[in-house]
Amino acid sequence: AVTTDGCTVSLLANIGLLSDLRVAQAHGAEGVGLYRTEFPFMSRNSFPGRVEQAAIYRKVLEGFPGLPVTIRTLDIGGDKELSYFPHPKEDNPFLGWRSMRISLDREDIFREQLAAVLLASASGRCNIMFPMISGVDEVRRIKGILEQVKEELRKDGKEFAQDIGLGVMVELPAAVLVAEMLAREVDYLSIGTNDLIQYTLACDRNNPLVKKWYDPYHPAVLHSIKKVAQAAAGAGKPASLCGEMAGEPINAVLLLGLGIRCFSLSAPNIPRVKEAIRAISLGQAEQIAGQVLRMESALSIKSYLESVQRELGL
Repeated sequence: AVTTDGCTVSLLANIGLLSDLRVAQAHGAEGVGLYRTEFPFMSRNSFPGRVEQAAIYRKVLEGFPGLPVTIRTLDIGGDKELSYFPHPKEDNPFLGWRSMRISLDREDIFREQLAAVLLASASGRCNIMFPMISGVDEVRRIKGILEQVKEELRKDGKEFAQDIGLGVMVELPAAVLVAEMLAREVDYLSIGTNDLIQYTLACDRNNPLVKKWYDPYHPAVLHSIKKVAQAAAGAGKPASLCGEMAGEPINAVLLLGLGIRCFSLSAPNIPRVKEAIRAISLGQAEQIAGQVLRMESALSIKSYLESVQRELGL
């Protein structure tokens, strides 16, 4: 999508199942910004091996020939468990053993997945994304493991793409605060708003008792997004954003003004967001974002955005 003053914005799809590929294609997605690899793991009774995983990743890449496809490594724990993988009972699973923490503690599982992604990578424009990162130590360890897996594949005479982009999800306040450092280590940053809101506001998004406190318009959330976009731009790297927040046209306009140029969203929302971006200039979006960043209350931000939405007819 292109704004009225010529700023290009990429609209990609979030997918979890192979059947989502058709939906994404039908709604005009320009690639896959987030492929959730845990779904194939959740529909089985044992860990899929590298060959089986590679076949699935290959299909995702082939669904969007020549377009970027970002494969996120296993993001289990919290509210996503595998029946065949014993998970300790935790008082606070969202602050517990989940996501990248499991991958780094169970390197055997992580290495198999990385090998599978590498084996599939030659089938398209492949990026790998690592979830729930808190700082550069993890990123450097991941890069070291990835290099070892590549070396093993080379020794076995296996081929893989040489230009795979590496990115991290910015979902923790810690990652926001060290975003400049992270941006120097990777090829791109991707803001995961669902978890970023939850962790910034200490608010379990699945708990009905505190649902009203889970608010994408909280100034802390919006300033965090702005900070990450600036950190990426400062390092000459792209910043994308995925999460339910991007699916609302007025939010996409606000996020564009905050510095985001690539959105990954639920495919059915792409046409509405595309329409909104085509109807506005980058200058207008930046003006709206500037106004919002000066506000101190989520309520006033929401009410201002509603009036802008009516004014623009979004």
